[in-house]
Amino acid sequence: MTTRSDTPGCRILGIDPGSQRTGFGIIDVDAVGKLTHVHHGALAVAGEETFPLRLKRIFDELTAIIGDHQPAECGIERVFMARNPDSALKLGQARGAAICAVAAKGLAVHEYAPTEIKQAVVGSGRGDKTQVQHMVGVLLGLKGSLQPDAADALAIAVTHAHTRASLARVGIPRTAWRRR
Repeated sequence: MTTRSDTPGCRILGIDPGSQRTGFGIIDVDAVGKLTHVHHGALAVAGEETFPLRLKRIFDELTAIIGDHQPAECGIERVFMARNPDSALKLGQARGAAICAVAAKGLAVHEYAPTEIKQAVVGSGRGDKTQVQHMVGVLLGLKGSLQPDAADALAIAVTHAHTRASLARVGIPRTAWRRR
């Protein structure tokens, strides 16, 4: 039996921005929705001399990763309100550096709230980090434990793969999806 899909295959970059460590994950999704792990890791930028140098490093390294792996689409985690305003601002700036790297390479940025990501990967918007790590490993056939930031980035890529397939089936833009 042949399965048909209106959604072509795609390489997706997921980014979990952070001011000390930014996770990234790249997956391929084929026309029938099969997910394949390509590459993942975390950019440890906390050792930079100044905060602006951390942001530059996030931008430079993500730009290089995009150049090397040629993703067609990108998903990134939306900022959540932290208890510490300074931490929230730094996270927002790290996210901005990541978005600029993606935009500089001509890719659209698709944003996902933490609860959307957990819902897509774990089945509940209240899942914890260990559940996300475990399910990412199961969904992508990875052995062993994943570094948390890289697992979160892969979860974002998986979320985008599922969302783009659902939107293609329904035939509406993502902006309209949110309003329904």
